[in-house]
Amino acid sequence: MTLETTIGNAFEESAAGIRKGDNPAELAEIRKYLLASRVIVVPNHNGVKIGVINEVLGEAGLPLAKHLAVPTGSCDVSRMPALTKALMALDISDADLVIARGRLGVPGSGSMLVILDRKGRILSAALSPAHVLHGKTVAQAVRDEMREALTRLGFPSSQSRGVR
Repeated sequence: MTLETTIGNAFEESAAGIRKGDNPAELAEIRKYLLASRVIVVPNHNGVKIGVINEVLGEAGLPLAKHLAVPTGSCDVSRMPALTKALMALDISDADLVIARGRLGVPGSGSMLVILDRKGRILSAALSPAHVLHGKTVAQAVRDEMREALTRLGFPSSQSRGVR
């Protein structure tokens, strides 16, 4: 099966009113897509996030991402800055996978890390509260979000393997 077939089947189940939720085969297809991705990009204007994201990708046995060095400040005027960054990266690159991190919504709403496929579909995401609430460094918040986004897809948590 492919990710496209999986998505089509889920659509048909929903349309027929018989969809009962996600299943193991669907998660397996998403994991297979991530593992097969050849071009993974992280759009932002500095290198802090790319290093942490690649650290977590490596822990999960996934291909490493490339830094798509673009000014992303204009995305902050959108309703969903993190998602806008990811979509912008798809528009200007030939990525199979985009991992973007930014503000969730309005100022004070916290942050979101989002993973999109080449067609702009969300494969996974993770949220953090506003920095003033969690007090983590950007690197630690990104690390935690990236680990959570992968754990949601069934990749083993690095915590369970003793990785810090």
